[in-house]
Amino acid sequence: MSKFLSRLGIDPYLALLVATVVFAAILPVTGQAARAFDYIVFAAIFLLFFLYGAKLSTEAVIGGITHWRLQGLVLLSTFVLFPVIGLVLNLLFGAWLPTELAVGLMLVCALPSTVQSSIAFTSIARGNIPAALCAASASNLFGMILTPLIVAFLITSKAGGFSWHSLESIGLQLFLPFALGQLTRRWVMPVITRYKSIIGYVDRGSILLVVYAAFSEGMAAGIWSQISITSLIVLFLIDSLLLAIVIVTTTVVSRWLGFNKEDEIVIVFCGSKKSLASGIPMANILLGGKAIGLIILPLMLFHQIQLFVCATMAQKYAARPAKA
Repeated sequence: MSKFLSRLGIDPYLALLVATVVFAAILPVTGQAARAFDYIVFAAIFLLFFLYGAKLSTEAVIGGITHWRLQGLVLLSTFVLFPVIGLVLNLLFGAWLPTELAVGLMLVCALPSTVQSSIAFTSIARGNIPAALCAASASNLFGMILTPLIVAFLITSKAGGFSWHSLESIGLQLFLPFALGQLTRRWVMPVITRYKSIIGYVDRGSILLVVYAAFSEGMAAGIWSQISITSLIVLFLIDSLLLAIVIVTTTVVSRWLGFNKEDEIVIVFCGSKKSLASGIPMANILLGGKAIGLIILPLMLFHQIQLFVCATMAQKYAARPAKA
């Protein structure tokens, strides 16, 4: 089934996400069960970031930091360029969107880059893989601090805003398990390597649990009556425009600064992506109690758009003549 969906150009994991949303619409978890499910979601997120910390090579990150121009450009794209463009797009088109979708769009702009897909596309495109590993990893590490601060700046108190309690929750639910994963890496990594396929299911299954909980809450609150087909079309266009502007900007700037093609690939791919794995838990923590189902919708849509666009770009980069 997974291979069949891939041939159709459909990301199998996105299909699972859509199926999870449909399941939450048909059979949402409510009442006492919802409260119990919150503890399950907390444990799933804790495990997710523990595994992420255990899988991350400290040596690779330290080695890649020496390429400070490339890493700095990726971080500027992720945490400066995205928020600036997001603010402009929100001013121009925000009135066309329900408040929750506008908040979700700004959340997308505040999030760190992806790790797995950035490295995978860099590999396909024959780019600088060690630099991609470092850039994506550094983005996620800085994101644990920068994302809450950017959310505090971009999202007004009317939309949910930010509190120091949120930062404490980020530390407890995301940074603590990540640090534990790093500390225990020498013992945990052999297990992860041995049971790689099972760990992959745990990794993605954690996100599906969070999505199910968020959309169940949305169904219970009746948030879907607030969204229209027009809003979804506008959201798709804004997400697409946001990605296009960032890709063009990172490509032009990396060439203007004289980076070689391998480094340009890293800057474009790592600097233009946003992490679904980090984004959904962060939305749950930073904007909990709000219409999380709608707030994470722009991220889910952006995630699929970036996969399709970057897969196409990776193939074009890969088709360039090999160096002698």
